[in-house]
Amino acid sequence: MTEPIVHTHAWMPSSPCGEGCLPKNPPTVGRIVVVLRVVLALTAFGLLPVLVVLGVPFPRVRRSLTRIGARTLLFAIGIDLSVLDGRSERERSRTAGGALHVSGHISWTDVVVLTAVQPSTFVARADLVDWPVLGRLAQAMKVIPIDRARLHRLPGVVEQVADRVRAGGSVVVFPEATTWCGRAYGSLRPALLQAAIDSETWVQPIRLRYLDRTGEPTAATCFVGDETIGASIARIFRLRGLRAEVEFTAPEAPGSDRRDLARRCEVAIRRDDGVEPAERHRKDVYDPTLHEVMAEVERRPMPPTVSAA
Repeated sequence: MTEPIVHTHAWMPSSPCGEGCLPKNPPTVGRIVVVLRVVLALTAFGLLPVLVVLGVPFPRVRRSLTRIGARTLLFAIGIDLSVLDGRSERERSRTAGGALHVSGHISWTDVVVLTAVQPSTFVARADLVDWPVLGRLAQAMKVIPIDRARLHRLPGVVEQVADRVRAGGSVVVFPEATTWCGRAYGSLRPALLQAAIDSETWVQPIRLRYLDRTGEPTAATCFVGDETIGASIARIFRLRGLRAEVEFTAPEAPGSDRRDLARRCEVAIRRDDGVEPAERHRKDVYDPTLHEVMAEVERRPMPPTVSAA
């Protein structure tokens, strides 16, 4: 058996956020509550794929069951949910038949939160399906995997996203390309937004924040640095007084320039944040053209292999 050596590239996303971003001594719940949360979460995880399968012949039923399962899981995690939607009926209608949804990325909990609001297909890291517990949810939701270390596969991911929205589906992308703490954040990288332009589909910016019990933004749920998924789950299950706030802003027309589209979406989802994106002035923002992708592939035509021990 052989394992390919994966080479990183100049456009690999990275975030400076780490353990230092986590709040010191956040409010927590007792052991009994943690046990009850774990039991409820495992029940929801076990039932959700079954419910989704049972509802396959009826898309509306499937979406409703998925939303109920996600909300149950969110309740088990201990995160309340509030949704803000100031869109007009006309604006809502622009994304009713399928759209590309764009959000900042803070944690693995983002997928649960957004599914609890509106079940969609997610573009997610390729190894998500291998994660404990969360992998089952990812498989049930038929995520579109993206391996950012393999640059030559990016055009195929863009094509998959475009096909989904053309067919009337809703696809969520996280153009920051990695998780940030939620108090600092990265610029939206335009590459995946090409799917909206190719499919001539409206884009729905989503402003996602996590708030503490005082209503102030918190980094308590962030999944950053060297923390493992298991450690993150264990830590977040102990937290108390958290609320996820999801705000739908006015949809953005796809236009013909993905960089301009990314800029417009960033303005929409960062409104009133009061901080400057850490990557706004970087010149290596992840936006390779197809020509650049192929040039990268030609420089590394076939990765060498080594024998596994």
